[in-house]
Amino acid sequence: MGSDQHFRPLALAIVLALTAPAAHAQTPEQWVQWGERVHGGFGSLIALGIRVGLDAMQRLGAGRRELIVHYADGPQTPCPCAVDGIAIAVSASLGQGTLSLASERASEGLLARVTFTHKPTGRKLTYELPQSVLPAMQAINRDTTGIGRYEAVMKLDAASLFRVLP
Repeated sequence: MGSDQHFRPLALAIVLALTAPAAHAQTPEQWVQWGERVHGGFGSLIALGIRVGLDAMQRLGAGRRELIVHYADGPQTPCPCAVDGIAIAVSASLGQGTLSLASERASEGLLARVTFTHKPTGRKLTYELPQSVLPAMQAINRDTTGIGRYEAVMKLDAASLFRVLP
């Protein structure tokens, strides 16, 4: 066989690997890298957003780029970091019209209120992230870094992180 015949299967494999859609199960390292690129750092609220986004995709049977996200911060939310994690998880963006930020604030006692709409079916779910989650997120940020933050948030009980409304 000539070297050209050996090169073709390798080239095809590389092209397929680079153009394949992102898998739903990324590694913790990849989530941290994406969070750092998009947000400029990886804190627990980015991990919380990823967890919420992945949960919404699973509950709605959605793939990436199939959800429209409407995000509202709570009245005392220190930063909207969670929305960056959500955007990363579901591949939503302002430029594609699949991510919108509310000008009005979510209800008192909420860190955020997020409504996901599944584009193919129109089904919606709303997530309420309670303000009470902030002390746990601050402790995670204080005691861990990078992947440790991701893993710590993923281990927390979902009921303490969010409520899902139909």
